[in-house]
Amino acid sequence: MCDREQYTPGPASGAQVRKEGDKWTLILVRELRHSPEKVWQALIDPAQLREWAPFVTDASLGTVGTVKLTWVGAPAPLETKVTRVEAPHLLEYNDTRWELEAFGGGTRLTLWHKIDRRFVSWGAAGWHISFDVLDRLLAGNPIGRIVGADVMKFTGWQRLTAEYAKQFGVEKPNWQPQGPKG
Repeated sequence: MCDREQYTPGPASGAQVRKEGDKWTLILVRELRHSPEKVWQALIDPAQLREWAPFVTDASLGTVGTVKLTWVGAPAPLETKVTRVEAPHLLEYNDTRWELEAFGGGTRLTLWHKIDRRFVSWGAAGWHISFDVLDRLLAGNPIGRIVGADVMKFTGWQRLTAEYAKQFGVEKPNWQPQGPKG
């Protein structure tokens, strides 16, 4: 994890939204330097998810059925229905859909995630950083998971949320993380 101090997220890119009332769909596309099979394992394996994703699961997401999924900072796990698995190309559960496509010696990863419009720029910035962490993890250069309240304190977070808010034509949320209580 030696590169974490030097990590700065790149500019907001590869994202769009589909607007459906207050529940929007955030669509993020990232090209990764790793095979679809390697990226697939990182999407379904609980041990790998703990290294990069903003949630943990109690079982693999690679089988249709029910798992417990806990978002970082959430008080309790959610019963999550994995509804579609077509390894290593398509994964669907709850309001989330992942598509993997072989592309240029690596993988084009596309995420569709339904999200309240008030938090769409946060979601885009959070996934942007998570995808950077995933790419480094798969390359054997892990920098450690950066999620939840920690991501909001991270260098580049404010810039990314502002850039995504501008791209999506929404107001940037004004919430700041609270310091430790004492």
